[in-house]
Amino acid sequence: MTPMNRRQFLYTAAGPFAAPWLAHLHGASEKARALNLKITDLKTFTVNVGSVNWVFCKVYTNQGLTGLGEGSITSKEATLAQAILEHHRYLVGKDPTDIELHWQAMFRYPRWRGGPILNSAISAVEIALWDILGKALGMPIYKLMGGAARQRIRLYKDVGSTVDAFLKAKQEGYTAAKSGFIRVDNDLVLPNFAVREGALRLAEVRKAVGEDFDICIDAHGKLTTAMAIDFCTRIEELRPMFVEEPTQLEDLGELELLRQKTKVPLATGERSFTKYGFADFCSRHLVNYVQPDVCHAGGILEMKKIGVIAETYRIEMAPHNPQSEVSTLASLHVDATTPACTIQEYNPNTQPWVTDLFQGGAVRVNNGFAELPDRAGLGVDLDEKVAAAHPYKPVTRPKYVFSDGGVADH
Repeated sequence: MTPMNRRQFLYTAAGPFAAPWLAHLHGASEKARALNLKITDLKTFTVNVGSVNWVFCKVYTNQGLTGLGEGSITSKEATLAQAILEHHRYLVGKDPTDIELHWQAMFRYPRWRGGPILNSAISAVEIALWDILGKALGMPIYKLMGGAARQRIRLYKDVGSTVDAFLKAKQEGYTAAKSGFIRVDNDLVLPNFAVREGALRLAEVRKAVGEDFDICIDAHGKLTTAMAIDFCTRIEELRPMFVEEPTQLEDLGELELLRQKTKVPLATGERSFTKYGFADFCSRHLVNYVQPDVCHAGGILEMKKIGVIAETYRIEMAPHNPQSEVSTLASLHVDATTPACTIQEYNPNTQPWVTDLFQGGAVRVNNGFAELPDRAGLGVDLDEKVAAAHPYKPVTRPKYVFSDGGVADH
């Protein structure tokens, strides 16, 4: 028998129904290879949007195709921009479609790895490489990662903690919304007041929106261990969808203790990085939802891998996403193809110039659900002139303190 080549084997093993799809994929791969793509440049763009700065990168190629990525991280935007540019000397001259190879090289070759800056820099570049690949093949990114696992993607909207804010989200068609209910005034953390008032405000919102609207709570790491236990046990009967970041991640024993004390669903992960950062608390079932951020956790494929870990342990994924249209679309491509992902954070910025920044944008929302992306690659591009008109500005973050002047978490 004449030995089969790899393509013939795939056609035979998949059967006649899959063969046309495999032929299409093979043809697309040949198309990309025929372009002989090489990376020629890497640039960063830091854009001020009032209280935050967004950090983007663009990867340029010899054939005119560009890729757009984002690594926006609060407090360290200028540092991040330089960290992204550190990859210039490695990337130039390389084939941008070898995404896994480049991720491994950027992550492992420097020896120092991990943390928010290094991983956000890798994430931004990795997203841009996927954008190039999708454009080269004329397909949305999620189609290159196994295709859709769902017909649309459920969203929860970030809102203020008032009754009116939640009712507005409900009127807009959303079935879930999130806010930070922990009460802190003038940057002063008074534990009993913060917990008590947060629980009372939650009770008001629950009464207003009804029993079937999901309320997500972002504790944002503000709670001490005692505060977390107090708050979560107080609100059990109000049935929040989850309490996000109720503890810090330096010691998972704290999260495990809270898990033992309350039946409220717990969520965390926005400050965890790569699959390694999620394996432990998934395998120990310390949370109900994992919340990787595509801009920090390692990019598109790494978040897909985190979703596989979550699926393995029957934990749901609700990706963190307070950033821009780029982050949202990168997340949606992962969500579309990841069975464990059941809801996505959405924080739209409706300023007219922001719409111009993304050349019209591409996130399509209908009654609280995002439609699957249908444009090639990521699905959005950055207007460099608009970006230049809104340059980086240092942003002052809250400086929470306890009544004795000691530093509180945020």
